[in-house]
Amino acid sequence: MSGSQTQQRVVIVGAGMAGVQTAVHLREQGWPGPVRLIGAEPHAPYDRPPLSKAVLLGTGEESEEPLFDIDFAGLDIELELGRTVTGLRAHERLLVTDAGPVHYDRLVVATGAEPVALPGSEGVPGVHLLRTLDDARRLRPVLAERGRVVVVGAGWIGAEFATAARERDCEVTVVEAAATPLPGALPAGVSEPMRAWYAQAGVELRTGVAVSGVERGAVLLSDGGRLAADAVLVGIGARPATGWLRDSGIELGPDGAVRADSRLRASVPGVYAVGDCASFPSARYGERLLVHHWDNALQGPRTVAANLLVEGHADGAADSVDHDPVPYFWSEQFGRFVQYAGHHGGGDELVWRGDPEGAAWSVCWLRGERLAALLAVGRPRDLAQGRKLIQQGAAVDPALVADAAVALKKAAR
Repeated sequence: MSGSQTQQRVVIVGAGMAGVQTAVHLREQGWPGPVRLIGAEPHAPYDRPPLSKAVLLGTGEESEEPLFDIDFAGLDIELELGRTVTGLRAHERLLVTDAGPVHYDRLVVATGAEPVALPGSEGVPGVHLLRTLDDARRLRPVLAERGRVVVVGAGWIGAEFATAARERDCEVTVVEAAATPLPGALPAGVSEPMRAWYAQAGVELRTGVAVSGVERGAVLLSDGGRLAADAVLVGIGARPATGWLRDSGIELGPDGAVRADSRLRASVPGVYAVGDCASFPSARYGERLLVHHWDNALQGPRTVAANLLVEGHADGAADSVDHDPVPYFWSEQFGRFVQYAGHHGGGDELVWRGDPEGAAWSVCWLRGERLAALLAVGRPRDLAQGRKLIQQGAAVDPALVADAAVALKKAAR
């Protein structure tokens, strides 16, 4: 890099996994200029997965502070916490914040996602969301009281929170407007067997009924029912935290995500976007993906850092990098370890491996001759081998895929 380029300042907005890892990879890959990481929360950067169990239950070493083990000062990363970014003037390369303007040469948007609130619930005592460390801290004494808990939404967060609440012997009811758990994430035929998990854990699952409102001490249902509740956890989804980018010139999709390109560049020069707040075009799946999971926030920063370094090579010596991972996530709920890799669509062929009434089984989605996605319940080898097959784009034998006694890797042709 030239002398002027060594002074190029990268500012990263968002101190979650995606933002932190972008800063770390910039240093590890040799970025010579200043790196500034701005986080809205006052806490030192921390990992989010422990929030839904360890922090809630107050168990394990991470019960208080699931902090990243990173020496920011040693990496010469300027960390600024408790500062909220409210706008962007891209033509000036300037961030608007609650503590004054911040100039940048390169900007990385890593503001993640924010939970969707239940309409009409704002300000109602006893209604909670679960996204931040403070959220988990507020919920921990609620669970310790072993009261009546109503969870709105039978998605991943709802199931994980219900699991933790039952571990504290709370009386738990989960309300889901759709007909089956995990609507939108899995087909009804795949998620229906999971209904039994709730009953086995002592959780009442009420599907096909919407919440019409909440009041102090109760949840009101669309069918006229009323559920007494000492606490209500709302888990009805999340959306990209990009409201501050409106009128910035950066293109946002209908879902609110920054529409990044394959290199995770936003639509204005010098700006990248990564993690839960950004969608990207997947050549593997032939469509744009928005992935709200931890692994995407871990993988994307490598791409951003590498491409920022490419921009800095005046001689064009380095090659740019595309972001096209095999999406992956996991969930621990009701004593089961659930993993998913890939991306499936309505036109994919569904193939079962094992009995969904049993303790361990998998479901595969085939797109033509290739494995597109896999859901594994208590079958981690299926997941590991299936993920590799997806990554390789290998053709598979459907009959062998369906045989749970055959190692999935042997299904490759």
